[in-house]
Amino acid sequence: MTEKLRIVHCFRSPVGGIFRHVRDLAQAQVAAGHAVGIVCDSTTGGDFEERLFAEMKEMLALGVSRTPMQRHVGPGDIASAWRTYRIIKELKPDVLHGHGAKGGVYARMFGSLLRVSRSRVARLYSPHGGSLHYDEGTTTGKLFFGLERLMERFTDHLLFVSDYERRTFVRKIGPPRVANSLVYNGLTAPEFDPVRAEADAADLLYIGMMRDLKGPDLFIAALPEVEARLDREVTAVMVGDGEDLPRYKSEVDRQGLAGRVRFLDPMPARHAFALGRLIVVPSRAEAMPYIVLEALAAGLPMAATAVGGIPEIFGQNSPALVHPDAGELAEKMAEALADPASYHTLMPAPAELKARFGADVMAAAIERAYFAALRR
Repeated sequence: MTEKLRIVHCFRSPVGGIFRHVRDLAQAQVAAGHAVGIVCDSTTGGDFEERLFAEMKEMLALGVSRTPMQRHVGPGDIASAWRTYRIIKELKPDVLHGHGAKGGVYARMFGSLLRVSRSRVARLYSPHGGSLHYDEGTTTGKLFFGLERLMERFTDHLLFVSDYERRTFVRKIGPPRVANSLVYNGLTAPEFDPVRAEADAADLLYIGMMRDLKGPDLFIAALPEVEARLDREVTAVMVGDGEDLPRYKSEVDRQGLAGRVRFLDPMPARHAFALGRLIVVPSRAEAMPYIVLEALAAGLPMAATAVGGIPEIFGQNSPALVHPDAGELAEKMAEALADPASYHTLMPAPAELKARFGADVMAAAIERAYFAALRR
């Protein structure tokens, strides 16, 4: 019989792909008989995330603990770190799994402190892009990469969600000095059921965080050129929330697109998928984006940027991928809308995706990493 573990996932912001990844992992780990808990920031997320937490709380034996965590390094980190450490100490984890830059530092630092006073705690870290998005030529980048190298001393296992992420780690920080694995994000079986667009669906759909890193500004900038190429007006729906949302709304108004672009609050991805005929992922940086996997699994056509782990999903030379450039995006979006049937043939087959990106495969591989870390 497999040993049952006390697993705590620590991360900062409960939005986007990291939160989705943790929810999937937690569900699989609870099903395997483990006691699971979450520690994250209390100042980010909205009503949608609150509903997701409410759905999870009953299944999490170690509960959901939320406390303020700053995004950037600053004086407030000391108080934040102390509060987080006290929470984690009370949970008595066997495994402390940090996600993203802040969660990774906290999990490894606090896991090491717990070793001073009690039995071994396995310290695992999943970057999910995080600090790896920084430019190695900048002072900020050098600072973060130096910290990442230092934190390896307090790491039992690194978990990468894409080969791109692992290669970026090697290029910017150096070859990992600890055990590491590549484990792709995974989807559950129901997510491979097709989604059909509603009769009044918009031409284009963006769903994700409203911040420049994810490219909503590129999406908006491309719309006038799409209309010029098609010689007609196009409609778009943008679903999500984030710090740059007010600026995007102002830009839509400035470009005279307000009557054709709708902004909607966050909602389950499969609900949003029915609102558009072409999904657009205009990101400037990614690790292994769930939204790409989810949309393709649902049988939807997509135009996306060739960044991060996205080419590992489509194939390195997929004609559906472009650079994060408004002009290239506009050309691809117009091509897809002009001949939807032909464009759909460029998408990966759902059966192929299911074999490579299953949630069961992901959870099993990460559980093996936990036990390997505990044995070291």
